[in-house]
Amino acid sequence: MLIIEVTNAREVMRERIGPLGDRLIGKVVDAEAQVEKALIQEMEVAFQEFGIEARILSVQGPKLAGEKHLEFPLKVREDRDVTLEDE
Repeated sequence: MLIIEVTNAREVMRERIGPLGDRLIGKVVDAEAQVEKALIQEMEVAFQEFGIEARILSVQGPKLAGEKHLEFPLKVREDRDVTLEDE
């Protein structure tokens, strides 16, 4: 199992939407959810190219607690099954 924590979602969104949009981050735009959605789309394509079937979840809640522990209040934001299409 892989767990990927995006640690610079606000900065990524700031680069993508510019200084005017920067004011919207956190108010109208959920930077973390938007970056995760883009990552899921890219991973889905890559997984299919490698022949990998997987379930990718974007969740709200887990937090790293030190180097060896995760805290898990969990809310699923997006859930996608990646399957291989018959050729």
